Amino acid sequence: MDKKIQRNFLWIALLILGTIWILARHNRTIPYQIDNGLIFGTVYKVTYQYDENLKEEIEAALKRFDGSLSPFNDTATITRVNHNEDFVPDTFFINVFRRSMEISKETDGAFDITVAPLANAWGFGFKKGTFPDSAMIDSLQEITGYTKVNLSAEGKVMKQDPRIMLSCSAIAKGYAVDVIAQLLEQKGIRNFMVDIGGEIVVRGENPKKDLWRIGINKPVDDSLSMNQEIQTVLNITNIGMATSGNYRNYYYKDGKKYAHTIDPRTGYPVQHNILSATVIARDCMSADAYATAFMVMGLEEAEQFANAHPDIDAYFIYSDENGKLQTFLTNGMEKYVSK
Repeated sequence: MDKKIQRNFLWIALLILGTIWILARHNRTIPYQIDNGLIFGTVYKVTYQYDENLKEEIEAALKRFDGSLSPFNDTATITRVNHNEDFVPDTFFINVFRRSMEISKETDGAFDITVAPLANAWGFGFKKGTFPDSAMIDSLQEITGYTKVNLSAEGKVMKQDPRIMLSCSAIAKGYAVDVIAQLLEQKGIRNFMVDIGGEIVVRGENPKKDLWRIGINKPVDDSLSMNQEIQTVLNITNIGMATSGNYRNYYYKDGKKYAHTIDPRTGYPVQHNILSATVIARDCMSADAYATAFMVMGLEEAEQFANAHPDIDAYFIYSDENGKLQTFLTNGMEKYVSK
């Protein structure tokens, strides 16, 4: 090779190495911001490596999201849908609705955003209900079922019965995490964690230049969320993660425990031995919905579904016949578990 060409290659190589070194050094000097607060009745925490603080933008995005999908917000899109107003919903709502319909079909109705009337009746929804009897459950099931709603060509929600009500509480929080993650990515941020009430998206590396370490709580009955005992720790990055469980939102009546997970197919709170389901997926919205579906399915059905879908991984904690905690992990989940 001509010496002049060799020198040119050498200069190009040195230039590339120098650029990489400068970028790496610059990346090390950029601080990690940590923002936290309250949203959707829970806490959020956003950790990201950036040279300016974005809390105002983050909270503005969360406020817009709340204005779309919070059933506790009287002017929210979902409230207007439940009031049968004639309008075209916003993009947040449409995205959640479409993904909800997809997952409802995949899970044969174990996940279903039309479960709202049943959740309300059992005291776990956005309206205060009275303890239902079997006749009321039968009546409410007539207006429950994802096949009874759809979007028109114009994007309007069409209901078979105007009494049908929607609640996206089992998927919206995960989607909110995705929305904030997208905001950070649009800023060019590569290292971050978004956590809203335990629903999480992580990218890149943590402040210690390592994978993000996320704990899964031991599912001990704890309605006040005081017990933070960890069952296991996952080492993860570039994924969405969500956990659903029946150990915090529940009540007792006549000595029987009623948990907040309602099976849309039966109309009753689930009574399975599965205590919590943690799901890893490409996005947090999907992970959130699948985690709820698994709590509805119960252990055997959930195991079969998770094993048949290699695009997701799952970690189940359940009680055996002796009341002892046991775990089930999909093969893909094992690589995330901290040794």
